[in-house]
Amino acid sequence: MATKEGSKPRQYILTRIGQTILIWFLIVTINFFIFRIMPGDPRASLISERMPPDVRNSIIERFGLDRPILEQFILYTINIFRGDFGESFSHFGEDVWVTIFDHRFMNTVLLMGASLIISITIGMIMGVVAASRRDSKVDTGSTVIFLVAYSIPVFWLGLLLLLFFGFHFDLIPIAGTITRGYVHANFLEYVLDYGWHMIGPTIVLTLSFIGGFYLIMRDTVLDVFTQDYMLAAKAKGLKERTILYGHAMRNAMLPMVSVIAVNIPYLISGATITEFVFSWEGLGLLVYDSVLANDYPVLQGVFLFLATITVLANLVADLLYLYLDPRIRY
Repeated sequence: MATKEGSKPRQYILTRIGQTILIWFLIVTINFFIFRIMPGDPRASLISERMPPDVRNSIIERFGLDRPILEQFILYTINIFRGDFGESFSHFGEDVWVTIFDHRFMNTVLLMGASLIISITIGMIMGVVAASRRDSKVDTGSTVIFLVAYSIPVFWLGLLLLLFFGFHFDLIPIAGTITRGYVHANFLEYVLDYGWHMIGPTIVLTLSFIGGFYLIMRDTVLDVFTQDYMLAAKAKGLKERTILYGHAMRNAMLPMVSVIAVNIPYLISGATITEFVFSWEGLGLLVYDSVLANDYPVLQGVFLFLATITVLANLVADLLYLYLDPRIRY
């Protein structure tokens, strides 16, 4: 009986991994064909009418654009497993992997990571505080503020921040990741300059997502307060801080895991828009430039990478459920 029960979590894990692999293969297929139906000819960014015919044909053959679409798909799939994502059209001769993971990848990771950590931390703490003071001024005020921030579109919030704090008050940089033309005396000065430029986009992304985490935590904690074990904790005379953060917040973590995983795609799309608004040299700005240039290989590489992160985040969330709540049925 114990062996049978012990095999259930293992079966669940293997099933979820198998589903993730199938979803990933579906993403690979969609990722290839979706850019082929986009308007525009990718050869326009590679060749010119002034080029000799033999040079034009050589470039087209080099990128495989003269081959049938099915053959291109097969080669594309095989090359993925080889770690070969092709060459960029707009950055001629540069490997897609180099284009993505040069400096843009780390810029996006730092922006998304900082925004996610700050929004989760503040959202969870404020959610617990608001739930413990239900219908008070703190609860009403924080709910209104976070709802307003959550409802404002990312691009508009970014433009407002640039207009007031960038142009009018000159409190934050209006573009870039570092001050152009400025020679940093040491690494610390570079980090401070980088962090200063990061303030604007981080605030925008944080305000866009903190409301969702706050509302989920508040509603979950309110539900937890009605459970018998919470009444027992209060009857024991435990301190309010211990009840809130040791019992209520801990038991409200399960829905938060799902919310965080579900919000990863929205965080990526929000980062893309924010990077464009602030000219932040990350993957979002790279996607925008690649769309204008019909750079299929770069777009395929970026979207496949981001989609893989999203799929893995959901897989990790499902597996964390086994650890956080052993009552889950397989």
